[in-house]
Amino acid sequence: MSYGWNTMSTVIDACALIAFLRDEPGAEAVQNILNLPQTCYVHALNLCEVYYDFWRASTQEAAESAITDLIGIGIAERNDMDSEFWREVGRLKAVYRRVSLADCCALALANRLGASLVTADRHEFEPLLAAGICQIEFVR
Repeated sequence: MSYGWNTMSTVIDACALIAFLRDEPGAEAVQNILNLPQTCYVHALNLCEVYYDFWRASTQEAAESAITDLIGIGIAERNDMDSEFWREVGRLKAVYRRVSLADCCALALANRLGASLVTADRHEFEPLLAAGICQIEFVR
């Protein structure tokens, strides 16, 4: 079965972006993905996760800096929340109950764009591989 995945675009979730920004395991893999000739996207709700994570761990200034850095390196923010999109997010959350709502946004965005999803979160996403929602790449 072909899902029409577009190798020219990638959706990166919050845990992969946080690993990249903090130079944690997986940061080099994210950097390699960012260096590819493609467009990298992040859903606004996943950016919100990055933002609150940095604020909670440090300060509002650190949170602002993290977002500025991500946008500055060319990661494109997507604000999809039309009726079709949020219904797909809700369907994913209902079917895959253990997946967070923000991660369902990343999945729905990757599916919408025909893109691969890059994550550092094996716990949430490994069980979804067989579902074929989208191509999922792990950075650690």
